[in-house]
Amino acid sequence: MSTPVDGPDRCPRCGSAFACGAAAPGPCPCSTVTLDAALRARLRARFDGCLCLDCLRALAQGAPLAGPAPETAAH
Repeated sequence: MSTPVDGPDRCPRCGSAFACGAAAPGPCPCSTVTLDAALRARLRARFDGCLCLDCLRALAQGAPLAGPAPETAAH
């Protein structure tokens, strides 16, 4: 997933803004997180797109898929 022209990506788990590095010339920082095959399958089934590095790290350490409440924009 590449960073859209209109702004940063949004993590579907926590709602935070982040820059996905999958389309970047170098390796994406998420490639440093090891997720087992079962967890990767559950993530693909539940979420569309990439998750932020903080969520991936938390999930790798056993955090629940639901995650923290998404961030909301101030009105």
